[in-house]
Amino acid sequence: MKKVKVAVIGYGHLGKWHCQKVAAHADVADFVAIVEKFPQGQEAAKANHPNVKVVSEISEIINEIDAAFIVTPTSTHFALSKYLLENNKHIFCEKPVCSNDEEAMALTKIAQDKKMVFQVGHSERCHEAWEKLAEELGQVQRPFTIRINRVAAFKGRATDVDVVQDLAIHDLDLLTYILKFNPVSVRADGYKIRTDKWDHATMELTDANGSVAYITVGRNHVKEIRDVEITSQSGMIYVDLFANKYATSPSGQYSEGVFVKEENYAKRDHLLVEHGYFYDSILNGAPVFVNFNDGVKAVHLVDSVLKALETKKTVQV
Repeated sequence: MKKVKVAVIGYGHLGKWHCQKVAAHADVADFVAIVEKFPQGQEAAKANHPNVKVVSEISEIINEIDAAFIVTPTSTHFALSKYLLENNKHIFCEKPVCSNDEEAMALTKIAQDKKMVFQVGHSERCHEAWEKLAEELGQVQRPFTIRINRVAAFKGRATDVDVVQDLAIHDLDLLTYILKFNPVSVRADGYKIRTDKWDHATMELTDANGSVAYITVGRNHVKEIRDVEITSQSGMIYVDLFANKYATSPSGQYSEGVFVKEENYAKRDHLLVEHGYFYDSILNGAPVFVNFNDGVKAVHLVDSVLKALETKKTVQV
């Protein structure tokens, strides 16, 4: 069976996990190289993956691979993606696909002329809850109200970007994915608490049919919350993404005296699932799980939220 020759670019906190998943897919992936520019990271990569080549630059092994995972700081995503596309390589890029709308437009011009698989790492789509709730989500009446919370205590990581780029991008993507919500305007408020970037943000997005989404993200909270609450004339759906459970309360009732149904769902290894989709797209032509256009849409929404935060005005998306 043909295997995809793979490199992982970046051996930081998340890069280590991606390397493990490449190794776990040995039946379809040939782990060729780890690209890591820092000496300490190189030593760790060599120790953990002794049979994998470790290099400083992607150019050193570009002719030896079919695909690459970009797991580096957001500021490097554009240049790396551009280089890989120009060399006709398949790409899995961790979110966000690039830093802003300007980079997204430039990358789009290159990507549209290529026939390469380009998958973006929006892993929150992998929750089993969305599959289990597919019927209920399809019956949500318009307009609806959705509230999404993603907050946690300060961990000292990802401070090179604000919480909109780091956290809210997950939920902006979920918003368009699970309910086909297409924002037309956004207003936002936020606080810079521990860094010189937004550490807490609350945003209100509206769509053309009157539905409203409220998203709160923060990295200076006293506890960890990741949940989604959808309310409409057809009832309510609640998903706890942290505890892996959901509850539904439709406009009617399930049985005599029962108005709320609660279920747990299995916790998945999201990275492992994403890797499987990536190889399936390359080897079998399966639809890309989170495609390039999905990634660009998320970047545009992030840009719109940041403009709303900076101007304190409602921004048209």
